Amino acid sequence: MSLIGKFKESLGLKEKEHENSKDFIDELLGDDVIEPVQAFYEIVLIRPQSMDDMDYVVDQVSEENNPVIVDLGYFEEEGLDAFQMAVEKIDILRQKHGAESILLCNAPDKNMIIISPPRINLVDKSIKKE
Repeated sequence: MSLIGKFKESLGLKEKEHENSKDFIDELLGDDVIEPVQAFYEIVLIRPQSMDDMDYVVDQVSEENNPVIVDLGYFEEEGLDAFQMAVEKIDILRQKHGAESILLCNAPDKNMIIISPPRINLVDKSIKKE
């Protein structure tokens, strides 16, 4: 018997013995047990090649609440106008829908950005070069 158990016994307090801890928890909580809700997210990886593909990205983030990793490399190859239109869609997501975005990779053939809905927090812990 533990020290606390002996102390309670000396005061005349008896602990109720429970054979099964699950039964004990059920007894404490009664019928008001709340089951946890599991949220499942799809993380979409896409290399859009048209503005329809960018609309799909917007829908995934704003309506489906899924984070999206976007490679804007194709738009970068197509020219400045296409790239600017894609970036404007991302800005609209950030301003109107509260989405967050972080640049993951900026290479000659890849320009990858992760965009997440407001309920998913992105944390940038990358080491910044001085």
